[in-house]
Amino acid sequence: MLIAVVGGKLQGVEACYLARKAGWEVVLVDRNPLAPARGLCDTLIVADVLQDRDLGRVLQRADLVLPALEDAAILEALLRRAQKEDLPLAFDPGAYAVSSSKRRSDRLFAELGVSAPQPWPDCRFPLIVKPSEGSGSRGVRIIKNRDELRALFPDLTPPPDLVVQEFLEGPSFSIEVIGRPGAYEAFQVTELFVDSGYDCKRVLSPAELGDERVEEFENLATSIAQAIELTGIMDVEVILHGGKLKVLEIDARLPSQTPTAVFWSTGWNFIEILSDLVLSGAPVRKKAPLRNRAILYEHIHVTPGCLAVAGEHVMAAAGELRLHEDFFGADEALSDYMPGRREWRATLIVTGVDRGEAVARCDQVRATIRRRFNLEGFIDDDPAGPDQPNSK
Repeated sequence: MLIAVVGGKLQGVEACYLARKAGWEVVLVDRNPLAPARGLCDTLIVADVLQDRDLGRVLQRADLVLPALEDAAILEALLRRAQKEDLPLAFDPGAYAVSSSKRRSDRLFAELGVSAPQPWPDCRFPLIVKPSEGSGSRGVRIIKNRDELRALFPDLTPPPDLVVQEFLEGPSFSIEVIGRPGAYEAFQVTELFVDSGYDCKRVLSPAELGDERVEEFENLATSIAQAIELTGIMDVEVILHGGKLKVLEIDARLPSQTPTAVFWSTGWNFIEILSDLVLSGAPVRKKAPLRNRAILYEHIHVTPGCLAVAGEHVMAAAGELRLHEDFFGADEALSDYMPGRREWRATLIVTGVDRGEAVARCDQVRATIRRRFNLEGFIDDDPAGPDQPNSK
């Protein structure tokens, strides 16, 4: 099986990692010769999808072509090429168009009666401001009161490229849905933890949500997939606030972070499942888990004298990531670490028979790294809330 992954940043890292776990040959296409995912592929093709006419020969060899980026122009070019050359492209442009815009997805939630954060001005302070397009925490900020909002928007009206809505606090969870209209399967729920900048720094799986809440979340996610007529994969993120699951966002693409956590916890490989759907068109049938483990998936950034647990953005700034087994006691790690390097980053993958053991083992891994590199400083910031200063 040969997969062509287009895009070598964090989504590309996820795709290449899972494809290699499936035993597939991986060709990575990226215009950056130093893309983080280049250490996880068999072949790197340095090319610009928008300009390289010879790229078609590479893509036509692939059994599956997977976009792993959010560049609209490149996605459109890939879609045109796939339609013209009959490429097996794992991409649903209609579903992606809805999920890639927070304004469009928020309108969808309102039409479906899905519980979600209330938009300004129909809500109270504090508020959260975020870009309508794209994912992640870039451009996100918290507004505590009307004076802060007026300083940002003098007429109290945000521009159309920004979304302003009520800020909610509570534990966050994610779930993936794979399928096509009329036949969807929801997979394992993961719990998300963010840093002080609201960027995901840690994933714990399985989540402690309770069977009834899990079933509610599964039904919610599949109903959204049906509404956007998804053919492919989508993840849904919610927050448990005031005793209700409220949808924060959806992404109709291969996400980063959570698929690897689900793979280690259950054995379900979303790349394999997605491939079966795209190539055969057959309904997805969720098989019994191959294993039942707890996993803690966490990003760390080592600098002289300090180890910081940080959001996924630190990995985007890494150099070439390579897979390391038994990494200072972690089951595996994706890292740009090299002996003698004073600054490096790693995504730690640590398992246990239950969440308590996984957390304890990860604590030990961090302690081992700190001793090994004489790192007295340690940072693991959480959001302190809109009315409190950060206390860590």
